[in-house]
Amino acid sequence: MSYRPIKAQNTSNLLKNHTSLQRLVERAAAMDQLQQLLHQFLQPAARAHCHLASYQDATLTLIVTDGQWATRLRYQQKRLLEQLRSLTEFSQAARIQFKVRPSSMPAQPAKRSIELSEQAGDVIQSSAAAISDPKLREALERLAQHAKK
Repeated sequence: MSYRPIKAQNTSNLLKNHTSLQRLVERAAAMDQLQQLLHQFLQPAARAHCHLASYQDATLTLIVTDGQWATRLRYQQKRLLEQLRSLTEFSQAARIQFKVRPSSMPAQPAKRSIELSEQAGDVIQSSAAAISDPKLREALERLAQHAKK
């Protein structure tokens, strides 16, 4: 048996020929539209932390990045639900469910930087001169090189 890859197709032809892909694209566009409507009623600070997961069986499920934002939004749940019901898209909404899912992007570690004054560098350099252990002396000298001059 040999593997024969499927030939690449133009995306417009692919969408025309596959109804399941058409439905998927339409569903994604509808979810994006609902997300935009939801953002109208969220506080500006909360918009980056809250995303629409689904809207099924009169339940609006929102994904929140951490517990702090979930608690804040739960306090505003009644107001938010009333505002959303004023829109025809969310007129059947009966409840809002919050699910906490931390961001999948890892936090950037803070860059380590050593900022020493010139005086601190001089003190470290003089201490290094008085040390008899060569490894420790070299380490202190490297540290003293970070002093501002």
